[in-house]
Parts: sequence; structure tokens; C-alpha cells
Amino acid sequence: MAQDDQASTPNTTVESRARTGTSTWPVGGTRARWAAARPGLEFVVPVRIREWAAAELGAGRLMPWLAVAYGFGDVLYFTAEREPAAWAVLALAALGAASAMVARRSGIGFPLALAFAALTVGFAAATLHTAWIAHPVLRRPAWGIAVTGFVETREERERSDRIVVRTRTIEGRRLDPAPQRVRVAVRPGTAPPVGSFASFKANLLPPLQPLRPGGYDFARDMYFSRLGASGFVLGGIKAAVPPAEGGGAWLRYAATVEDMREGIDKRIRAVVPGDAGAIASAVITGKRGEISPAVKDAFYVSSLVHVLAIAGFHMAVVTGIIFFFIRGGLALIPSLASRRPIKKWAAAGALVTAAFYLVLSGVGIATQRAFVMIAIVLVGVMVDRPTLTFRTLSLAAFAVLILAPQAVLSPSFQLSFAATLALIAAYQHGLPWHPRRDTALRARVALWGAREVAAIAFTSVVAGLATMPFAAYHFHRLAPYGVIANVLAMPVVSVWVMPMGILGVVTLPLGFDAVFWRLMGDGIGWIIAVVLWVAHLPGAVGRIHAFGTGPLLLFTAGLLLLALLRTPLRLSGVPLMLAAALWAVTVPRPDLLVSADGETVALRGSGGRLAVLHVGRDDFAVEDWLAADADGRDGHDRGLGQGIRCDPSGCIGALADGGLVAYTVEPDAFEDDCRRAKLIIAVHDDPPSGCAAKVIGRETWYDRGALALRRDGAGFVIESARPKNYDRPWAPAWAPAPRQETAVSDTNHTTTPDAMPLQDDIEPDQ
Repeated sequence: MAQDDQASTPNTTVESRARTGTSTWPVGGTRARWAAARPGLEFVVPVRIREWAAAELGAGRLMPWLAVAYGFGDVLYFTAEREPAAWAVLALAALGAASAMVARRSGIGFPLALAFAALTVGFAAATLHTAWIAHPVLRRPAWGIAVTGFVETREERERSDRIVVRTRTIEGRRLDPAPQRVRVAVRPGTAPPVGSFASFKANLLPPLQPLRPGGYDFARDMYFSRLGASGFVLGGIKAAVPPAEGGGAWLRYAATVEDMREGIDKRIRAVVPGDAGAIASAVITGKRGEISPAVKDAFYVSSLVHVLAIAGFHMAVVTGIIFFFIRGGLALIPSLASRRPIKKWAAAGALVTAAFYLVLSGVGIATQRAFVMIAIVLVGVMVDRPTLTFRTLSLAAFAVLILAPQAVLSPSFQLSFAATLALIAAYQHGLPWHPRRDTALRARVALWGAREVAAIAFTSVVAGLATMPFAAYHFHRLAPYGVIANVLAMPVVSVWVMPMGILGVVTLPLGFDAVFWRLMGDGIGWIIAVVLWVAHLPGAVGRIHAFGTGPLLLFTAGLLLLALLRTPLRLSGVPLMLAAALWAVTVPRPDLLVSADGETVALRGSGGRLAVLHVGRDDFAVEDWLAADADGRDGHDRGLGQGIRCDPSGCIGALADGGLVAYTVEPDAFEDDCRRAKLIIAVHDDPPSGCAAKVIGRETWYDRGALALRRDGAGFVIESARPKNYDRPWAPAWAPAPRQETAVSDTNHTTTPDAMPLQDDIEPDQ
């Protein structure tokens, strides 16, 4: 990076600039302050380390760290128990900016002050963004709600279709408060088109809170998607006469785009049936609902799920192909090639194509991030700036976090930026496999083929190692054979599947697209064969239990040091990453789990596996708990309740140390349970005074969400999905319901599978 070499600027140049008032950072002073030997200091910080530190603080080297500090400010915002006050965060950001201005001539203090300023600005920007999108969130289940409104989006899912409705009227009991936009599940094939005005009745539920402490927060994602409730439609959906003002220009645009996507999707699947056609549509239109569960799971196991989610790889291949053809075509015209900037024209054409692909794919969060990254690269080509550098990556991170600060907590953001960061760092060290000019033609062709295979393998290894902890944290899975799958499949995606898809879209208006869709389907057939083969290899499914955010943050710090530093100081990241791995595998697992509605309980018995008591209709929590426990059993396994005995008054089970846990339903069970059990989960009534057992009542899990308990001597250490009295816009503090409504809430607060998020809701792209 040319900019990074500015650290060697002579001191005289910097001083002359300072005299003219154009300098903001005395680089020479930084080197002098860090590298100068002072009496006694060399015994604490050796001269060589001070020299390395001075080099790392050179001009142009702090840009990536500013993005890191800004993102950490976003992270701090989401860890707050209460919503920060706007005036307070603005004052803090002003303080951070002022400190950077005051310290701009301090060689040592300026980098620290600049990082503090970026952190405070990130914190303030996240706070203001939340205030800007503020909207009501349903706090209690509401049944039989009459809704009319405009359909904004439609999704085809594995078990049902889903629509997002911008409500025009919403009426019914217990709307506390009435949401402005809702997402509801409907029977497959009955979802109305985007832009239509619909009328229906629905059962609505509050946004889903984390299913366990440290689990994924779907409520937060729904809030930032401006959704106030989810649920399912009762009966059918009726078309209604829209109000006079209509849905507005944005809704007409959305309807037009959806019609285009729907037309392409139907055309592809009409020509290429089965999973091949569904995957072809997924990489072109972003519609993934028709892929069979077995094939989709095989993509996860083989570490090729990023093929299904339109993100950086797809955007890079599409724009690369368009760039190559435009530039190659213009190069055939000598008068243009010698006199005009055809490279810049090709970049402009590729940028327009990327924007069209973004719209065609449904403008998903992952695709937005990929477009921002590609756009920065292409604009860099048009203005003669370096394209793929840490500075480019930093600008992309800033753009994404400014537009969507919640993205910093999403798997897709973490996976994609970790992979890109590691690849840029690795390739900047250079790879010694370029062929010599004097090599014979045949040998050169063979060498280039070997180079491409080696590049794919190298990319898979680097990206896989960089993203492994993030994938393990979010999905509790490892992909031991991911390199094999990527080497066998990704060349076909790059040189066959995506080019055929582009030709299919281009020739669709002319009616010659069928042949290209069939050829695309042939390539996808090979990929399906690869993922199914890899998924059935011995030990293909690597599972790891949940390990919390501590190891993940430590690994992230190590990865940043290893990738962003240029001197031998970068090796300091290796022990941090190793420590994070050791920490992750030694994190103790909980002995007891309680769902946020109290209807599902799991306890760890003497065999080390969870025994599950499940009295509701929601299997989603059970499946999440098993995955987080590295347990391969299915949520519908009949043997999950082994070790728990039940009668009409309640249930009882034993922990690994023999201590009993009681699930008390009827008041007459308290006398016996208080005498025998170490812990009582009281579903409805409070225990009598003087009960010897520790009691957890419904007010506890209603207020603090899902619980995880770990045995600590004679007592229990309790972790909750949210701290006591937690109150954020996406998770308002719980308030007891009126007594006359309690029975209705308790007996009906079950979540049907149609209303639950699916695995696709957490986008694992790279």
C-alpha cells in the first residue's frame, strides 16, 4: 500500500507542513518519541520493540484501527442495560473529538485520542440511529387481531410463506402497543403479491427474545428491520380495496422489483427442476425457500453455505466477468483502447451491473455489504486509487456500520469481514507461484492451472481459519472438510455456474435463456454431488458447545493484531488466538436451562447429556439448546425426556450430582418438593414460606428471559438472557399483566413453528 509507506516521511517535511498549518499529526515526532532510548526504559521496552511500535504508528496505518474502534463503540452501545440519552452520547462524542484535536501534535497521545474519538462517535451514531427508527414493539401475545395493510415483502420458506405488512388498521384486545409493521406466516402458496392491500386476522407475538443466555437476539434484528411483531394468519387472506392515498412510490418500486424477481425465479425453476433449479434461483434472485432441507444442511456441513447467500463472492464474480468483457470488447477497437480510459469505463459498467444485481437479489443485508465493498473497489479504479487494501476494507466497514450499526453483531458481518481481512493480509505478503516468462506454453498452462487450484485451497484455508471461531460461536459447528469441498466446487461456481447465470439473465428478454439455465443447472448438479459426498464423510459434522463472547473477543483481538500489524509485533496475535481456543473448549456447560416462557426445561444428568421437559408446542428452543450443547440429537427425539418423571402435579429429575430439580404445576406438590428438591421451578403459584429449596418463579424468567444455571457447591450460579430490569427499545422491561389476563397469557403463550425464525434468518455468508 503506497499510503502505508508514508511512515518514512522525513521529519523536515512534516515540520515544514506544520509551519504552514497543514499538518495534523507529527509523524517524525511519533517515531522519535517511541524509538528514542531513555535511561532505564530499555529494560522495560526494548529499543527494537519501540522501533516496531513507531513503524506501526506511521501515517496511513491507523485507518483500519479507526474502523475497529468505531465498531467497538457500536458493540458497547448494544451491551448497555438502558437506552443511552441522546444528549449524553452527543456530549461524549464531542469530548472525544475535542481530545483528538488537542492531542493532534502528540506523537503518543494522538493515536489513543483518535481511537477514543472513533469509539465515542460510533457509540453516539448507534444511539441516534436507534432513535431515528423508533417504532412500537408488541409486549404481550395478542390473539384474533384484525389487520389491514400493504404487503411490503414476501418470502417462500421451508414450511410456510411469510409476508411483511405495513399496517393501515390493526384492531383487537391486548395490543400493547399496536405495531406499525408485522411479519406473519401464511399457508404455502397463499401469500398475496407485494404491493397489494390485504385484510386478515392473525395471532401476534412479541419479537422473539434470546432462547438462552448468550443466544442470538432475534428481537433486536426485528427491531432494526422495523418490525414490531410476528405471528401467523388465522384462516385466509382477503384482498381489500386500498385507501385513496395508496402505498406510495416506494411500494410501487418494491412491487415492480418483486414481479421481476418472481418472473425470473419461475422461469429458472420451470427449466431446471428440483434442488438445482432452486439453487440457481437462489444465486440469481436471492430466493432460497425451495431448497430441500437435506441439501441445505449439506451445504452447511461442507462449509459451502456461502454459495447460497448472495454476498461478496457472487458480487465479485459477476462484476469481474462484466468488467472483463467490457474492457476486452473495447480493447478490440484500437482508436478507443489507445485514446480513452476503457478501464474506467469497464469499472463504471461493472458498478451499474452490481447495482442491478443488488436490486434483483432483494437488497439483503449481506448483499448490501458486498455491494458497498465492490463499489469502493470499482470507484477506486475509476479515480486511479489502490483497490483491495486495508483502507478499502475500512471504508466498507464504516459504510456498513453507519447505515446499520446492528450489523456488527450479525454472523454475516463478522464472517465476511474476518475472511476478507485475513485474505488481504495473507496476499499482501506475496505468493511465490507466478510462472516465469520463458516457460514453454504447455508448461505455463499447466502451471497456471495448478496455481488456480492452489489459490482456491489457500483461500479456503485462510478464510476457514479466520472464520472458524465466528462460525463455531454462532452455529456451534466446524467444517473439517471445508477445504476439500471448496476446492472441488468453487472453480465450477466461478467459471461455469455464474457465467451461465449472467448469460441467462441477459438473454431472458430475447427468449434464448433456456439453454443457459440448463447449463447452469448441470454445474449446480456437480456442486450438489460434492456437498452431499462431503457431508457423508466420517466426522464431517464437527460440533462444539457454546462458549460465550469472551473467547470470541479475545480471538478477534488476536486476528486484528496478526492481520493489521506489519512488523513482527503482529505475532503477538498468535498467543491471543491460542488462548481464545483454549478458553472456548474449557468453558463449563450449564446444568439447567429454562426457557423464557417456562414451558421448556433441560437438566444435565449423570450421563452428561441434557434431559428435556417440554410441555409447549415450540421445539425451536429445544433445537437451539441441543445445538449449543454440541448434541446431535433432533428436537423431536422421543428419548429427550429420559430421566425425568412426571405426574399431574409436576415433574422431577436428577442432576449429575444427584440433586433433584422439581417442575411444580399444582400447589399440593410444594410440600414434597420443598423437602426433597434442591431447586423448584414454580410454574403458576408461589411456594409456601419456609421452603428449603431454591425457587425460581415465573416473574424471574418473565423479567430476565431464558435462564442458564450452573451448580456451584451447594447452590446455583444463574445467568439470564438479559440483566435484571433490562430495558431497551427491542426488549422493553417486563411489567406484570393484569390479574384477569394472566390465565389467558399463560395458557396461550405458545409459539407455533410457522411463527418461528429459521436458520436462514441468521445469514452465514462470507
